[in-house]
Amino acid sequence: MRETIQSVLADHGRMNVDPRQIDTEDDLYEFGLTSHASVNVMLALEDEFDVEFPDEVLKKSTFSSIQSIEAVVAELIKTRG
Repeated sequence: MRETIQSVLADHGRMNVDPRQIDTEDDLYEFGLTSHASVNVMLALEDEFDVEFPDEVLKKSTFSSIQSIEAVVAELIKTRG
């Protein structure tokens, strides 16, 4: 899952660095992720993992690190029924 998230970030995050080269806890916004780009990342993640991000997780902290994205996506996969 982590590699897929990193690939999505690389393709849609418009970051200053390759997300495959940073720690999973690093703040993605410090590496150039913008709120606009995070929407594109969210949409790509929804397609990639066949999930839908509910309103309650649509906050900056969800997309602040690879680790936080991974935790939310894992929970969405677990609860999608």
